[in-house]
Amino acid sequence: MASHLTAASSSSCAQLIDWQGQPAISLRAPDGASALILLQGAQILSWQRPGGQEQLYLSDQAVYATGQPVRGGVPVIFPQFENRGPLPRHGFARTTRWTLEYATASRLDALAVLALQDNDATLALWPHTFGAELTVRVSANRLDLELAINNSSLASFEFTAALHTYLQVDALAHARLDGLHRLRYQDNVRGTEQIEIYETLQTTGEIDRVYFDAARELILSDGGRRRRISMVGFHDVVVWNPGPERCAMLADMPTEGYQHMLCVESAVIGAPIALEAGAEWVGRQSIEYLEP
Repeated sequence: MASHLTAASSSSCAQLIDWQGQPAISLRAPDGASALILLQGAQILSWQRPGGQEQLYLSDQAVYATGQPVRGGVPVIFPQFENRGPLPRHGFARTTRWTLEYATASRLDALAVLALQDNDATLALWPHTFGAELTVRVSANRLDLELAINNSSLASFEFTAALHTYLQVDALAHARLDGLHRLRYQDNVRGTEQIEIYETLQTTGEIDRVYFDAARELILSDGGRRRRISMVGFHDVVVWNPGPERCAMLADMPTEGYQHMLCVESAVIGAPIALEAGAEWVGRQSIEYLEP
């Protein structure tokens, strides 16, 4: 497993560890904030503030196996969102091994850069050469993510993408999401398209919505906890929770798991990114814990 660490990444802030039989990176800032990143999928499994307060939801029944998606954290969705195309659901980035290119720490934060290049397996599914980088920056109250896609082929290609962020909540019934008022959304539970009429979104059951042209600041309130979600480059926002009935059918999630998570995902879905040969696209998502 040591071959996945480069000489440039030999920083004490990033340690290669074994997590449930899979190689992962433990990233720690000087102030004690930390992130756990699975090399498969460059998937963030944990983001903790100093003192150990977890901010992400990770199922305790998640499956850790080569080529299998992990339920929770922040899966990287590329080059296809959900079943909106011919590829396997949510594309291949989340189930492919990435490499740690670099890690470093400053006085205030720690940063890691992970990379994915096309290979025989990706080319068999999607005939384009590309480079992908995920930059993870963790500090006392922030998790900053940057997804960069480079088109290294000779022709343009299109893709959709998302940072499928499972945010931990103490109780779904107490969670409030502000910032989506008056946006157009596709309701995948009801099969309709509507305009959001409520200033605050609340749910106690299944929700599966894509909000379009939603590049604005969101606030997730959860009891006494508030988190600000902002994005650049991503145009859309997905809000998802399986609700009690669907959750009971998910083998990799406890029956009551839906009560303790809400996915708020920065995404590009409605208008796929058309990337010319040699060009690069960058999308950023920041989650900031707001002190009371």
